[in-house]
Amino acid sequence: MSTEAPLRLALLGCGFATELAAKALRGVSSEVVCAYASRDPERAEAFRRRHAGYRAFGSYAAALDSPNVDAVFVATPPATHLELTLQALRAGKHAIVEKPPFLRASDFDTIETEQRATGRRVFVAENYFYKPLARRLRRLLAEDVLGPVQFVIVNALKGQADAGWRSNPELAGGGALFEGGIHWINLLANLGLEVKAASGFAACLEGGSERSIMAVFEYAQGAVGTLHYSWQVPSPLKGLRISRIYGRRGSLAFESNGLFGAVWGARKQLFFPGFKDLTGRAAMFKDFVSALRSGHEPAMNLSLARRDLELVEAVTSSALSAARKGGAA
Repeated sequence: MSTEAPLRLALLGCGFATELAAKALRGVSSEVVCAYASRDPERAEAFRRRHAGYRAFGSYAAALDSPNVDAVFVATPPATHLELTLQALRAGKHAIVEKPPFLRASDFDTIETEQRATGRRVFVAENYFYKPLARRLRRLLAEDVLGPVQFVIVNALKGQADAGWRSNPELAGGGALFEGGIHWINLLANLGLEVKAASGFAACLEGGSERSIMAVFEYAQGAVGTLHYSWQVPSPLKGLRISRIYGRRGSLAFESNGLFGAVWGARKQLFFPGFKDLTGRAAMFKDFVSALRSGHEPAMNLSLARRDLELVEAVTSSALSAARKGGAA
């Protein structure tokens, strides 16, 4: 157990993302204490009571101005992330930003400039990087159990309603790939294979925004990866899906969320990556707290977060361009 005083973390926004974060933060409760901030004081207080927080704030500004806050977790709609993160840095707070972090990859330039000016740090809450499944896949490919990888096929199809701010393009900042598919982009880009190009194809554009899209990755090692992502295709048990990786000496199948996997080839293995921290959020927060304590870079750093957003932009841009040409034809 750390002998240092716990990090005082204020979570900005009391919605679904904060609920998930609050539960994960119980895993580092000896090192982090949480406060909750909302534009609705009653909502902030309800979160404080439910999650045993040390304080509730009736506005984001109150949390940012408080001397009793060391860092903030920005869990508001994506369109607000950049400004709240800049406000946090200028108020002397570190910031953890929920994905998607910012509306444009170029926004990282502004963040990096402000980090240098204030001496405070920004982390992007990409929990998929820390999932037990992601760690297991990276290890298996590093051990070369499949031989040279030929195809990576990720199935992330599900049915999801555009509820709340997600139905508001100005707040959401983009379509399904931007808001949720960025998780899977991170998974595909962090298998130990180097992405050299990315493109995409959208299905059934509605109002100029995609809800179903296929991303295609070309890897420097010669492999090709595809991501099928949708909010419009029902799947069993709210998301039970099978993905595959094919190599020249074997193949690997895994449940996309990380429940189980199996290897065929020279090595035959049924594996269960781990249920205790299935989403990777607890491991992510532990790494961020350790990074703040020690000054080192977290495993999921800003360079990787920028690259994820650049890939989303490349996939979306090519998909929308192709869709417009198809419509014109």
